[in-house]
Amino acid sequence: MTKPQESQNFKKGFLNPLGRYHGEFTPNNLAFNANLQEFAQQAFYLCNLETNGKITAEETYRQIKQLWRQLEQSKQIATLAPINERR
Repeated sequence: MTKPQESQNFKKGFLNPLGRYHGEFTPNNLAFNANLQEFAQQAFYLCNLETNGKITAEETYRQIKQLWRQLEQSKQIATLAPINERR
């Protein structure tokens, strides 16, 4: 890996850390957990932008509501078991 790529990866990991998953392992649970962590991180950034006057409360609410809908969709997908597991 080149130095700029290493620096980029470090910044991404620092700004968007992902915690370890400790629940029952399934690919769907792991994917939902990653989506949940991403939701929390983005909501955190939006709240800080609103607190510092960079965006309005209404815009913050709208964007968090949109993120929540995306999270709900990912949960619905995660709860759908493959056909062979439903029997």
